Amino acid sequence: MKRIHIFSTCLLFFSIGAMAQDFASFGEYFKVKKTSEASELTKMNLDKVNDFQVEGEVNAVCQAKGCWMIVNLDNGQTMRVTFKDYGFFVPKTLAGTKVIFKGKPEVSTTSVEELRHYAKDAGKSEVEILAITEPEVALSFVADGVLVPN
Repeated sequence: MKRIHIFSTCLLFFSIGAMAQDFASFGEYFKVKKTSEASELTKMNLDKVNDFQVEGEVNAVCQAKGCWMIVNLDNGQTMRVTFKDYGFFVPKTLAGTKVIFKGKPEVSTTSVEELRHYAKDAGKSEVEILAITEPEVALSFVADGVLVPN
């Protein structure tokens, strides 16, 4: 009986350890609940959404520090995801990876200066950077945390 108890305890710890290693966590750790595809945000009243978990494929990441990422929407558009209070970064190699992130979606206006800064961080040419002349109104997301599958 004692062997069964020891075996059960070891199995429990192994299971917990394996579950914890399913995701690398950046920013605030969170338990995955109900996730929605990023494209669903375009159909919602964002004023009523506070703590939302989204699953999406990363299109691009800031190549300077990993301080933002672009996530694909299913309508061919993308959404910029920034990180709460500039408090954490994600790996610069996440393009093509499905991630889960939690936080608050919003419609935001990004200034020409900030768009040019993002373009520079993304490695765009000087010609491409100077071609940005209008602010952008778009769906964006401020994430408290990001989970990346291991």
